[in-house]
Amino acid sequence: MTDVHNDVLEDDDFDTVLSQDIDFEGTLTFEKSFLVRGKINGTIDAVGILLIDENALVEADIRADKVIIRGSVKGNITATERVEITLTGKLEGNISSPEISMEAGCFFNGKCTMIQKTRR
Repeated sequence: MTDVHNDVLEDDDFDTVLSQDIDFEGTLTFEKSFLVRGKINGTIDAVGILLIDENALVEADIRADKVIIRGSVKGNITATERVEITLTGKLEGNISSPEISMEAGCFFNGKCTMIQKTRR
């Protein structure tokens, strides 16, 4: 589980960026890549890549194609493709995904369930 495919992703790779100074509460739904640098409290239902950046704080159940955690997440994650937790990433919650990778040194407290890859 240490085979991290953490690509170098830049702001230009994302259609939407939630800035550090933004505090969002509620249900977030999107269909393209999304970068979180601020705070989210609620639920996230997405198609595409969701990147939780290093200083981001997310308290939400997440459903997305691919989730990359560099910051802090409290909530359960269901991914149709992959979940990655990097060295700086912290996850308190369960994961359901066909592929799960955790970089040595990350923090994870929960259960992992490997599921078959499906399309939405």
